[in-house]
Amino acid sequence: MPDAITGYAIGGHDPVSYFVDGFPRKGSREFEFTWGGAEWIFVNEGNMAAFARDPEAYAPRYGGCGGYALTDGFASAGSPFIYAVVDGRLVFFHTVVNRFLFLSNATVLLLEAEAHADKVGCGPDM
Repeated sequence: MPDAITGYAIGGHDPVSYFVDGFPRKGSREFEFTWGGAEWIFVNEGNMAAFARDPEAYAPRYGGCGGYALTDGFASAGSPFIYAVVDGRLVFFHTVVNRFLFLSNATVLLLEAEAHADKVGCGPDM
């Protein structure tokens, strides 16, 4: 889902940068790609090409909803600044406490979040 302020997915951050650089970087309108009903922007052409080849590998799990809230069956907005790569996928969280709690038992909580995601409109992917 596009960010209401920027109009871009994940607030205009490059999803590939989380994996390549280890932190979120703002994308450039010069490198724009449409996928999953949203516009995604990237730092460079290489990141855009990597995303285009396999968007599900880089897009945040649960459409960017907060992973921990989903374990209890609730949808919350995840922050592109509070995240973790869990089981090879990017997961956003609403708070740093939620991130900590999720990571303390990620194997079990990942399954619980998956079970609730579609029911609350945070499908497994965008």
